[in-house]
Amino acid sequence: MAVNSEIYSGNLPQLRQDFQNAIPYPNIVIDSFLEQASSKEIIDSFPEVEDTFWTNYIHYNEKKHGLTKWEYFPNAIQNLITELRHPHFITWLEQVTQIENLFPDPDLEGSGLHQTKRNGFLNIHADFTVHPKHKTWKRRVNLLLYLNQDWNSNWGGDLELWNADMSKCEKAIAPLANRLVIFATGKETYHGYPEPLKCPERVSRKSIALYYYTKENSPQSSSTSYQPRPVDGAKKWFIYVDTFLISLYTKIKGVFGLNDDFVSSILKYFNKK
Repeated sequence: MAVNSEIYSGNLPQLRQDFQNAIPYPNIVIDSFLEQASSKEIIDSFPEVEDTFWTNYIHYNEKKHGLTKWEYFPNAIQNLITELRHPHFITWLEQVTQIENLFPDPDLEGSGLHQTKRNGFLNIHADFTVHPKHKTWKRRVNLLLYLNQDWNSNWGGDLELWNADMSKCEKAIAPLANRLVIFATGKETYHGYPEPLKCPERVSRKSIALYYYTKENSPQSSSTSYQPRPVDGAKKWFIYVDTFLISLYTKIKGVFGLNDDFVSSILKYFNKK
């Protein structure tokens, strides 16, 4: 078992309270989430972004890379994700979040492995609320596990959680190795790391992302919604235009059952390593 056994034996009522009372929306940060040996194995085996099977997410609102293809995951990462899909873990997650009937996405739509290199970023946004290929799957919980050994705070990359009116960043979370972040997802759960990373060329910001859903009769659907910060000024118009294009792409992807590989093959032209 990769997950630290103390996670399950910890003070569940306190975790639940901390999650519900967090600002700007329900969230919790748990350090030492994995057993130390498992954490090291997963960090050491994390694939390099230079490998061609990564998907490039490069447009005005983000510059990062993702991997959802299970066959390219190292064994240690496959075993961890399998554990985080297990009913035992999901029961624990339901108890912390107080959201019943959660289930993971077997296709890892938009999740899986994430990696951001020097000068990469992710503008503040709220995630898509309904799975693009399953119109009754409402997205409820994000799980992010950071895998960045010896991360320097001067490099940036903190996960920023913003309030609903986008007037203030309420919480900044450093992407430190073996740190788990869980937060509720909704139309105004704004988050991201909008400043370009200043890490060395040989270093990248790495994480495993998993999304959990519930089935609903007619969930209200919205695509990823990027938002300008007060300091963004005239940049907000580019942010809005790009958000519209992403919304259009999401609808097309849902209708035709596309994945992100086709667009990635175009965007990788603009990827400057």
